[in-house]
Amino acid sequence: MENPPLSRAAVPVVRIGADELTASDPTPGMSRSLAMHEDGMWTGVVDTEAGSTSGWHHHGEHETTLYVVSGRMRIESGPGGATVVEGGPGDFLRVPAGAVHRESNPGGEPARAVIVRCGTGEPTINVEAPAQD
Repeated sequence: MENPPLSRAAVPVVRIGADELTASDPTPGMSRSLAMHEDGMWTGVVDTEAGSTSGWHHHGEHETTLYVVSGRMRIESGPGGATVVEGGPGDFLRVPAGAVHRESNPGGEPARAVIVRCGTGEPTINVEAPAQD
């Protein structure tokens, strides 16, 4: 079976260097750096110091996937924040659109994850806490 022809002209690949990342979307307790935000996709990294916990937040209409590069990441979500998911290097963590959550680093070294968000609207909305039910 033949592949269908491309519907767009050939588009070159773009490199975004580590030194080109910019601070983005402040949430207390973590440091996000933006690589790109256009056409419904947000990409960047998040760094979380050992033992720190972020503020509660959600990503509006954005579906979010984190790939843990180093350290440990724990995400609390669900009613009252009772659902806990933890990952380490090589793990992917998925945060559904609108899911109120907070991230922490339970390990003894800084954590870093690559973030890809797809959706529209504001990519980060800080809130007081998740609903109890």
